[in-house]
Amino acid sequence: MRTLLLDAPLTVPERARIKGDAAALVRLARNQGKGGMVESFLQEFSLATREGLVLMCLAEALLRTPDEDTRDRLIAEKVASADWASHLGRSDNLFVSASTWGLMLTGSLVDVDDEAKRDLPSFLRRIAGRISEPVIRTAIGRAIRIMSEQFVLGRTIEEALKRADSENLLCSFDMLGEGARTEEDAERYAASYAAAIDKIGAASKGDGPEDGHGVSVKLSALSPRYDAVQAGRKPSPVWDGLYPRLRRLALTAAEHDINLTLDAEEADRLTISLEILDRLAREKGLGDWRGLGLAVQAYQKRAPDVIDAVANLSRDSGRRLMVRLVKGAYWDTEIKRAQIAGRPDYPVFSTKQATDLCFLVSAEKLIRAAPQLYPQFATHNAHTLAAIRLMASRVGVKVEYQRLHGMGRELYAAAKGLDPSLTVRTYAPVGGHEELLPYLVRRLLENGANTSFVHTFLDEHVAVEAVVTDPIEDIEANPGRHPKIPPPPLLFGDERKNSSGLDLTIGEVRENLRKAVAGLKPLAAAPLIGGETLRGENRRAARAPADGAEIGLVSDASPADMSRAIARARAAQPEWDRISGPVRAKILRKMADALETERERFIAILAREGGKTFADGISEVREAADFCRYYARIAENDFVPRTLPGPAGERNLLSLHGRGVFACISPWNFPLAIFTGQIAAALAAGNAVIAKPAEQTPLIAYEAVKLYHRAGLDPDLLHLVMGSGSKIGAALTADPGIDGVAFTGGTDTAWAINRALAAREGPIIPFIAETGGLNGMFVDTTALREQVIDDVILSAFGSAGQRCSALRLLFLPEDTADALIHGLKGAMDALVIGDPSDPATDVGPVIDMDARALLEEHMARLARDAKILHRLAAPEGGSFFPPVLAEIPSPDFLTREVFGPILHVVRYRTDRLEEVAAKLAAQRFGLTLGVHSRIDGFAEDVARLVPAGNFYVNRSMIGAVVGVQPFGGEGLSGTGPKAGGPLALTRYAVERATSINIAAQGGDPDLMNL
Repeated sequence: MRTLLLDAPLTVPERARIKGDAAALVRLARNQGKGGMVESFLQEFSLATREGLVLMCLAEALLRTPDEDTRDRLIAEKVASADWASHLGRSDNLFVSASTWGLMLTGSLVDVDDEAKRDLPSFLRRIAGRISEPVIRTAIGRAIRIMSEQFVLGRTIEEALKRADSENLLCSFDMLGEGARTEEDAERYAASYAAAIDKIGAASKGDGPEDGHGVSVKLSALSPRYDAVQAGRKPSPVWDGLYPRLRRLALTAAEHDINLTLDAEEADRLTISLEILDRLAREKGLGDWRGLGLAVQAYQKRAPDVIDAVANLSRDSGRRLMVRLVKGAYWDTEIKRAQIAGRPDYPVFSTKQATDLCFLVSAEKLIRAAPQLYPQFATHNAHTLAAIRLMASRVGVKVEYQRLHGMGRELYAAAKGLDPSLTVRTYAPVGGHEELLPYLVRRLLENGANTSFVHTFLDEHVAVEAVVTDPIEDIEANPGRHPKIPPPPLLFGDERKNSSGLDLTIGEVRENLRKAVAGLKPLAAAPLIGGETLRGENRRAARAPADGAEIGLVSDASPADMSRAIARARAAQPEWDRISGPVRAKILRKMADALETERERFIAILAREGGKTFADGISEVREAADFCRYYARIAENDFVPRTLPGPAGERNLLSLHGRGVFACISPWNFPLAIFTGQIAAALAAGNAVIAKPAEQTPLIAYEAVKLYHRAGLDPDLLHLVMGSGSKIGAALTADPGIDGVAFTGGTDTAWAINRALAAREGPIIPFIAETGGLNGMFVDTTALREQVIDDVILSAFGSAGQRCSALRLLFLPEDTADALIHGLKGAMDALVIGDPSDPATDVGPVIDMDARALLEEHMARLARDAKILHRLAAPEGGSFFPPVLAEIPSPDFLTREVFGPILHVVRYRTDRLEEVAAKLAAQRFGLTLGVHSRIDGFAEDVARLVPAGNFYVNRSMIGAVVGVQPFGGEGLSGTGPKAGGPLALTRYAVERATSINIAAQGGDPDLMNL
């Protein structure tokens, strides 16, 4: 903020003049008459109201839903949940009034009866119950289409050009559509852009880039793998796929001499977009074309630097560039992504006034960069418009203003009334209703928010002075970040620090990880007892699943080693329990810090020994650190004596204590996160630990235990014993010195442990088990194709399908199954299968040859009894198994978990949902469950029909975050309590109640001193 304030381009007198000019614009616009349809609509149906949110949901989902039953249910649920009557008659705009009636299922489309006039809410509830009537469905659909058409200039480029001509609009056409998920999508979007450029060029009549129509291109539409991590691949989906398509479009635009602007997208694509612009600007085939442009987002903190970089590019390349400065359309997404990824801060500003100031600072740079840059300013804000006018006029630079189609008409009519020479371009979306939906929702979100200028611009109830506030003045008064948006490290407030991540889109980060892998020396792991590494027995080589190379040596624990470890742990545990939770918490936090300090090394070991991709390795180190900090906080809060209410003269206390020595048996699929988390939970509760890692991943476990010791933990409290489950695991669970068992792994092993513990003499000890699941996702016809594809691909094939939470069964409605399957096949083809230490890899190997053999055995059954829809090719060498898509006749085709990248599709009829869901529930697993739908009632039905420990709606089914999505199943999927949840430590502890008769000492001093 300080830097922005220092760079603020306006003097105090200029700021006062701008504020006055902006106020005059608002008054003039208000005096010209009623607002446009969209402004009036957004003013009435704010997103602060239930009705505004309902409209957003209906507009987003209704028109793409093919089956009438689902459309009827969507309408009934959304419309009946809102109070439309409260909006009736409050707007003079006919569009708003008609839409209100349409959304109330009345108006001219449905006769209004006497009941509606007497008791409108009751009438609405009653008629919503008869929602299946075709006339009502038609009414709602028509109302949504009317609203949609206010944001789109035409369904085709021909329609849009014709309308632009009739309304005398200068346009930049945006061919609507989501980013490509498949190569087929990318080819289709490229063809759509090419056809549009030809049509625009034919209609331009030589007007040139400044005075003629242009086109805006979304780079993510030209490749399913448009990101910096993929750019370095050979062949590169960016330089060998996206760029040639873009170059062809640019050559055509240059031939017609129209402008072509690269639209701005997510912050982590900014660098690669500038590299693409740099190469394109230097293309000799484009001649002296002056129509190449870039959109720059002012909500990004890098915006002023981007303007400088583009100006330097223009000077260096000799090509005049057009720059559209926008405030930005994905602010909420950037906030969420930074929080989830554990970034040190946000790439965007957290307050609107900071974005507004950055816009002014960037605008000054852009204006002063003329004529190398042609300044274009997209705004619907009167204050911003007035400020740009002043800054441009004082240096005599011609600038262009831009507005979204359907918005800003009144503002610019007022501005042109004061200055007829203003050049105003309309950003005009083009496309059918289905392509419109995500765009429409984004516009509603941006401009329907209470803080939006558009929302208040024409509202007579809002004082003009409140509409045209000066961002510099606002920031001088409140220079800090938004009080309700803490930086990502402080996401959890005083409870704990959010773990820090790494950004793989940064080249230096990728290179550091490559070096960490290359620099790994041969590792060794052996029993670690009391801090001493023993010789062990059965010495053998550890091999990397990616290539079979030897990466270290491993020795197993002997029975004598294990007995020694248990004895030392039992001796050390009482003092550890006595020192209380807050002291134990300090050591756990030191462990979390140590993990983050050495994360590159751990990510490298995870890649080599566990076959983890860099992205998975980053997440795993973060989860391990999160476990340590989360359980530290529980230890501080819960593992101190608690005074309970009672009668005078008594003191009653309840305290939690460790049970003794816990055996922690962890899996190979999360060899650091679950291994560390089990140990942290047991230690936090006051126990000592004997840790047994999976046979496949002892090297990571050995390094983690040594790190615990270096963090200050008494080595006698944590011992490491390696070996087979049948030998070491069985001996551990049978030993009377073990007071509890925490286990994550297969269901068969859990049954064996349970039987062994039941056969023991002595105390009944707790068994905390988390096992696998037959995890399903149910999709209905309201779901958005692109969201479904993204989440299914990640949930089924992320981590090579080797997560207990991974998606195994995908339930698709018959109406849309074929289209979704087609999209999934294309998205699978875009996956990169290969060396996990290559940053571009999406899917690494399965853990070993035994795991691959089990998957091949299942494939033989699928080929025989089901239908294999798609299978990718696997690299040579290593234990790779490629992603597979198969269709099975019924969910009960699977009776046990298939642990790998095989996704099973089940088609279902919407009227037989209960029958299909019952077959899944009958398997009695209950780990994760997913739904993709815009109907709340559908999600509720699925959750009721298929019990599961973790339920995910409209998102992926993997990646549970400690303390945010506590993880664990029920039935055959686990015993609970959930890992990373507030009750996680309860079964690691015992409760002890103490009652002291204070009156026995002569009285109760607290009572006497009242």
